[in-house]
Amino acid sequence: MERDRYESPLSSRYASDYMLSLFSSDTRYQTWRRLWVALARAEHILGLPISEEQVAELEAHITDIDYDAVAAREKEVRHDVMAHVYAYGKAAPAAAGIIHLGATSCYVTDNADMIIYRKALLYVRRELIAVIKNLAEFTLKYKDLPTLGYTHYQPAQLVTVGKRASLWLQDLVSDLSELDFTLSRVKLLGCRGTTGTEASFMDLFAGDGEKIDKMNEMICAEFSFDGCFDVCGQTYPRKIDSAILNALSAIAQSAYKFANDMRLLQHDRQIEEPFEKNQIGSSAMAYKRNPMRCERICSLSRYLMADGANAYMTASTQWLERTLDDSANRRISLPEGFLCADAVLRIMLNVTSGMVVNEKIIEKTVNEYLPFIATENLLMEAVKRGGDRQKLHEVIRQASMEATARMKNGEGCDLISALSKHPEFGMTEDEMNAVLDARLYTGRCGEQVERYVKKLEPVLKQYEPVESDITI
Repeated sequence: MERDRYESPLSSRYASDYMLSLFSSDTRYQTWRRLWVALARAEHILGLPISEEQVAELEAHITDIDYDAVAAREKEVRHDVMAHVYAYGKAAPAAAGIIHLGATSCYVTDNADMIIYRKALLYVRRELIAVIKNLAEFTLKYKDLPTLGYTHYQPAQLVTVGKRASLWLQDLVSDLSELDFTLSRVKLLGCRGTTGTEASFMDLFAGDGEKIDKMNEMICAEFSFDGCFDVCGQTYPRKIDSAILNALSAIAQSAYKFANDMRLLQHDRQIEEPFEKNQIGSSAMAYKRNPMRCERICSLSRYLMADGANAYMTASTQWLERTLDDSANRRISLPEGFLCADAVLRIMLNVTSGMVVNEKIIEKTVNEYLPFIATENLLMEAVKRGGDRQKLHEVIRQASMEATARMKNGEGCDLISALSKHPEFGMTEDEMNAVLDARLYTGRCGEQVERYVKKLEPVLKQYEPVESDITI
């Protein structure tokens, strides 16, 4: 680590080794060279004056990049691709004259980006499925545990811990569908010339369009792509960058919702993120257990959601067949977007691997509000016994307001005792207390969870372990 110059926290603290390697200079520029080899090989097979020996020499020098020579040449010519062509020619002198034949810079830059982005999307997909698996297991485990539901962050009807978690889970499964749709749209630019017309190759192949198509098919096959974009200018359509960052932003939105909910629940001491034995929660307040991981998920997710705006602004401002105001932006926004999504999912994987459910706290909270929740059932039962629904509703309303006022004054809740004193109900206090069973008020939560998780079996079967260690 060079400590005398800035380094992105995404690379120094948060992102995985895999993602850092994927977006490294070595991966990028070696992919350029692999693309030059693929082009030369296709041109040789299709009859252009390129020998097997030249292709072999290029292939033998994919990894030995002289970065000093590249930097010196780029300083001189002010063009990164031509600097790399020059350095590659120095490493493979017998093939120097045929490197990049008929191509434009975007042949290597754009195709390499698509190759790298697809790998990154596939890795993000693995991480997302790993988080989905953790949440699915948590959801099933706590499918029947009653907990207080909230609307407007005010006490509402009961749900279960697992049912609440299924909401987080469903958001992530939706994100997986969007990610898969985006992956289905990723194609190569191919080798299409300066404005996407393939004019240079019409000249090289003496007007034989079938050979041009074959060349692009061979290049796609070498990198396991189904095909190229149907039409393009000099670049691949920048709309695909929007689709990619939108998919990553969608994950960030779900991650933020999950982590923000966890922060609220940890405040209420109901569910907590993992906390290591020697972890320090605060430099000043030794007793604290701050939800630092979930806070970090929210922090990084906010950055990722904002990063998505780069792509649609870039896509909307591309002039005609090509302009270069996308280049500097894309060098930052796409890699950083992937590194950030990677970081968010790694922290989510860590959190969902060890969430702590404080069942006694949850039960205490449920019992505190259960008398209010049970009043609707009490009302129905009293009507069955001959009571007047409207009069009973008013009795409950007044008694509830009085009980709430006492609770706000630090006193206990005596709502059931108070209601039992009203003869309109026709019920004893023991009969009223009989309905204070939390399981009577969670509806079909357990059934809903079981049905939903069962639908996810095809997704869960795709699970593969991924790196989950994070800097705490």
